[in-house]
Amino acid sequence: MSGGSAQRPDSRLRAAGLRVTEPRVAIIRVLDDAGVGHEHLTAAQVADRARKSLGRALSVQAVYDCLNALAGASVVRRIEPAGHPMRYETRVGDNHHHLVCRVCGRTADVDCSASSAPCLSPSQHSGFVVDEAEITFWGTCPDCAVSTGERPGPSPHSTTRGEP
Repeated sequence: MSGGSAQRPDSRLRAAGLRVTEPRVAIIRVLDDAGVGHEHLTAAQVADRARKSLGRALSVQAVYDCLNALAGASVVRRIEPAGHPMRYETRVGDNHHHLVCRVCGRTADVDCSASSAPCLSPSQHSGFVVDEAEITFWGTCPDCAVSTGERPGPSPHSTTRGEP
């Protein structure tokens, strides 16, 4: 599922037990539109696009408050790649992971090959009931690889079947 849900933003808010407000609806629409292009937006990008959509001012604090409420209710997903700004998407409720470029922070979805969560199990669970494994693959995106002279392709640590 890419680009959010077929369900209307106001219906998603009500289903999550959240009040339907103009800023929340605008933010969900912004993230839905970004998802169609496979973008994972920062809060600043969400704020900029939501302001344009609403045609009026919207404080950064209001955007953060909306994003926190939406992420807390699982209407949006917050991605927190180390050393990069948080990013948001409306692709929720499935078991997918992310590729993150170390250079520019570009983030891309990667479907989980195991299909069901959690796709990995910890060696020790310390009494926890594990229901999710969040995996982030790090590397260099194609655009940054070209600009840095790297050759895109498999990781130097990867092997194919039959190789030692």
